Amino acid sequence: MDIHLQTATGTLRGTLQLPEAAGKTAAVALIIAGSGPTDRDGNTVGLPGRNNSLKMLAEELARAGYASVRYDKRGIGASNQAALDESQLRLDTYVQDAASWMEMLVADSRFDCVVVIGHSEGALIGILAAQQQPHCARVTLASPSGSAADLLRHQLSGLLPTDLERAAAAIIRSLEMGETVPVVPQELALLFRESVQPYLISWFPYQPAEELQKLSTPVAIFHGQTDMQVPVAEAQALQAANPDARLHVIPGMNHILKLVEDDPQAQRISYENPDVPLAPELVRQLVNFLNEALVPAEELP
Repeated sequence: MDIHLQTATGTLRGTLQLPEAAGKTAAVALIIAGSGPTDRDGNTVGLPGRNNSLKMLAEELARAGYASVRYDKRGIGASNQAALDESQLRLDTYVQDAASWMEMLVADSRFDCVVVIGHSEGALIGILAAQQQPHCARVTLASPSGSAADLLRHQLSGLLPTDLERAAAAIIRSLEMGETVPVVPQELALLFRESVQPYLISWFPYQPAEELQKLSTPVAIFHGQTDMQVPVAEAQALQAANPDARLHVIPGMNHILKLVEDDPQAQRISYENPDVPLAPELVRQLVNFLNEALVPAEELP
């Protein structure tokens, strides 16, 4: 079912997935996509094929009796007309969009509460949005614990020739200090183009582990054992910062929640093939968490 959110700078569009069984649902999950031009279904604009990871997650939640909303970020997919010039984008732009979706869902009489489910960068966006709006639980999927700058350093390490790695490190240091870099090597221009640097500057100061400690609602942390983009140690650090959070390291799950072995070719295929299944253990443990975390107080023993 189509759903939309009117903002001051255009309309954001998404999908409301209702439970398969008829009747009132207790909670609705707001599913927030990760970084880059990623649409509501978890697919990255510009990459061949579709993985449909977030669409599949929403469908699994519906089978388990939970409603969900997933949406195209502004500038992406059906939310394209709400695009801002890239140089005007900030992390807070996405945080405010997520908070506005939460506000709308909190006011919807069909639902008792909102669960925030964020994937990768979307986990941080969801945590920050949850600091502004009522919610009943938070879920992080494949989330870093430290700054995006540190993660970027890790991801680039060993991938570039020495001179470019040093140049990238210098650019990241400048951005961390809030200083743009007008001229970057051509080989790094896509990653550090001048128009995206203000967004990176707005993103780098945040530490998801620190932000996760600021709220008291139930938290579940899910991470894939075969995630080749964000190390499992990041999930362990998130849990260390919030000892009450539940940590689930899912065997055989990669960064986009698919059941994939630790093999670069198999990983690449999973990003382009919607037939690769979600990790079943993720679905099982996520539903278990929601069933337990959302028990009404009057039903507790």
